[in-house]
Formats: sequence, structure tokens, C-alpha cells
Amino acid sequence: MRICIVGGGSSGWMTAATLQSQFPNYSISLIESKNIKTIGVGESTLGQINNWLRLLKINYKDFLTKVEGSLKYSIKFTDFYKKGQSFHYPFGKIDLLNNRYGNNEWWFKKIVYPQTPLSDFAECMFPLQMAYTHSKKFSEEIEFAYHFDAIKFGIWLKDYYCTKINHIVEDVNSIQQDENGIVSLNNKYKADLFIDCTGFKSILLGETLKEPFESYQDMLPNDSAWATKIPYKNKEQELVPYTNCTAIENGWVWNIPSWERVGTGYVYSSKFVDDNTALKEFQNHLGTDQAEFKNIKMKVGIHNRLWVKNVVAIGLSAGFIEPLESNGLFSVHEFLFSLVRNLRREKFSQLDRDSFNFYCKRIFKDFAEFVGAHYALSHRTDTEYWKNNFNKQWAEGLINLKDASDNSFVNFIKEKNFLNQYHPALGFQSIAAGMDFAPTELMSIIRTNDKKSEEQLKEEFRHLSNALEIKKNNCYEKIKNKPTLYEHLQSLY
Repeated sequence: MRICIVGGGSSGWMTAATLQSQFPNYSISLIESKNIKTIGVGESTLGQINNWLRLLKINYKDFLTKVEGSLKYSIKFTDFYKKGQSFHYPFGKIDLLNNRYGNNEWWFKKIVYPQTPLSDFAECMFPLQMAYTHSKKFSEEIEFAYHFDAIKFGIWLKDYYCTKINHIVEDVNSIQQDENGIVSLNNKYKADLFIDCTGFKSILLGETLKEPFESYQDMLPNDSAWATKIPYKNKEQELVPYTNCTAIENGWVWNIPSWERVGTGYVYSSKFVDDNTALKEFQNHLGTDQAEFKNIKMKVGIHNRLWVKNVVAIGLSAGFIEPLESNGLFSVHEFLFSLVRNLRREKFSQLDRDSFNFYCKRIFKDFAEFVGAHYALSHRTDTEYWKNNFNKQWAEGLINLKDASDNSFVNFIKEKNFLNQYHPALGFQSIAAGMDFAPTELMSIIRTNDKKSEEQLKEEFRHLSNALEIKKNNCYEKIKNKPTLYEHLQSLY
């Protein structure tokens, strides 16, 4: 099979690397323009990227120093629920004492000790992860992802990994097509499959094949961003193993510490603030205007179909949610997994296309609703932007009772009201705890328990709370002699 990838950057070179590793006998080309700069964000990843690295047999130590990388254990949300409050969403699985209480152990602690801060959920339910996060220690026994320079990541893949890819540096000035899709580019580059990695322009799928785009602006409030890079003042202190997301006037600011510097940006809604005012808000938050700021207009949503005829879109050309929860590269490697599965038979039928489209759009919509929940659960009303989120009708399914997917608003509400606990494998439990969206409370427990009195239940929960504290303290004790993250990374660099 002949495959032609159009566009470089992270998505283009991740696509090339994936196809080269899985289909070494295919003829694979990548065309990119020297005149088009990559956006260069997407510097924060999720733990699932390790599945992609394993697929390609890449050890993190092999690329980390080439991409100015650091390690990431969690995502911190500051001022999202209320000003002055923060919480973590750690990687990994929830750590239960036993199965007796399900994944509501911490909520029972909160019942008997209502003054327990919301940030304590992560401390108790992911104690080892949080011990490493707060003490900034390192261990390969916990789950981690990466912070890195996205531009250097693409260059590293091109130079060190994609050794069998036919790399063509050329502008695509003309596209020839027929009833089966694209025939050739510039009247000379032909392929059986063309992969669109041209970013928001979506030159092949959107501009050429005219595939309709489904906007998610009704679900996600933001459509713009300012981005920049700032130097460390005290690297050893500021090199934290988490992405910090801080809510401000009309959106939120990301803070991503890589090895050499900090990547930061302000994601906001143009409906509530113009670009110049947003830039001033961002600079005020940073405490400096001495940096090079880049404005990005985001196309939030997804194309109706991602594989049409002989064209597949990967990355921003397929769709984009917004940077919250580090989902940019997530959709790239997850879409690539599905593409590989559907190319195994060499020839692709319409069912192969439909299978790919169904899987990718399903996980994309799930993730989008999960991101939307971060705004839906906020209790901030200090600006018109946050008032609008507070008063917004987030899901028609809550009115018309239409069932939806696992990560939907409807499913979260179903779990809260009918199961009295959130799914242990989904991240919503951490976000819900950080914003005090309790899945259960004492009244519901008493109502469904006809054997124990309120005092008996509270006494049982006090014992549980003590056990959670012991577990948490044991984890901190376990890591005290481990090297710091800074020390570990310094040994690699």
C-alpha cells in the first residue's frame, strides 16, 4: 500500500512513526511545507501515551532529553471550583482499602469530618501518587506522562525514528480528485491512502472533500488562546511533576514545566473578552509582559466523518476539544491505534471506514463531555463568563431522558442518583471530589441501610477515616529516601 501523509508537526510525525513501525513493507511518504509553522502547543500528555510508546518500542529515556522533557504525575486545578481552592486529578487507579465501601471511602470520611478539604480526596485515594507529586520525588513504579517541547518532539521523531519515510518538503499547490477521493497532489504524488495532518485548515478532508464540521461550542465555552514560554526563576522548585490549570476571569491558564522552561497559555472565550483584553489578563496573571505571545484561534469540534473515501484525518485536522485535560496528543495516538487496526487487511472497505469513524468519534465525544464537566461543576460567578457557565443547560439528555455514553453528563448524573458512586475507572470521580459533587451522603446511606443507626455508621466511618490517614502517612514514609524528580532528570541530561 502507498500512504501519503500531508503535514508534519506532532500529528504528522506520530502518524509516520506509527505506520512505519506497524507496516514496514508499505511505501510511506510525508509532505510538509517549509512555509507553514506548527502550532507548537500540546506539550502536556496523558498516561495513555505510554501505550503508544510501547507500541513503537520507545523507552521514555530514549527521547526525553531530545525533547526537553520532564515527567508528569497529575493535573492540578486551581480556582476552578471556587477562588482559593485547588485539587489534583492524579494518574493511575484508585487505591481502595478494601471493597467493602466501594470507591466511596473518602466520601464517608467527609461525612464524619465535613471540614476535610476537598484536596484530601487525591491524598487519600491516590496516596502514593500524591506522595511523589507533593514531595517531587521520582519512581518508575507510579504512573506518569510527560511535559515536553512539542516542536522538538516532532523533529526528534523525524530525525531519529522515521528513517524509512520518504520526506518531501514542498507546498501542496494543487489537489486532483475523482469519485473515489484524491488521485494525486501537485499532479505527481499518488497514493492509496492520504492522511490529513494539516492542522485546523484540514486541507484534504475539510477544504477538498468538503466534509461537514460539527461544532462543539454549545458544550465547550472557549475558542481562543494566547501562548508563550517563560524561563525558570528557581528551576529546582518550579519543576513540578504536574500541569497546573488556573481559572481566571474569562477562562483558564495552563502551566507546563518542561526541562528548559515553562510553557504557559491562556484559554478563553471570545464571546466574553476580546483578544487584547485577554492578553492583558494573561500578562497580569503572569506578572510580566516581557515575552513573545502567540495568539491561537481554536476550531472546537469534529468533522462528521474522519475517514472519507481515501482520506483520513489525524490531529487538529480531524477535530479538537480544547487544551484542558491535555487531550490534544491523546486523540492523535488513540486515533492512530484505531487506524492501524482497520488497515490490517491491506484493502479497506466502507465498514472499515465506518468502524474507524465510530470509535474515534465516540471517544472524542466522551472526552469533550468530560472536559465540559469541569466548567459545569464550577461554582464561580464572579464574571459574566463564569456566570454563564454556572447557569448553562449542559445536556438535553437530562431533560428528555435520552441515554448517552459512559463519560457523558447524563451518565454522571445517573451514577450519582441511582448508583450513589462514580465509576472507578473514569476520571470524573476526581473532578467531582474537587468540586464537592458528592455521589452519596448520610441521608442516602441511612435510607438504604436498615440495620445500623446514624451513630453506628458514623463510628464505622471514623475508623475508616483513621485507616485512610495511616495509609496516606505510610506512603509519604515510603518515599522519603527516593531521589527528587529534579535529581532524576539531571542524571539523564
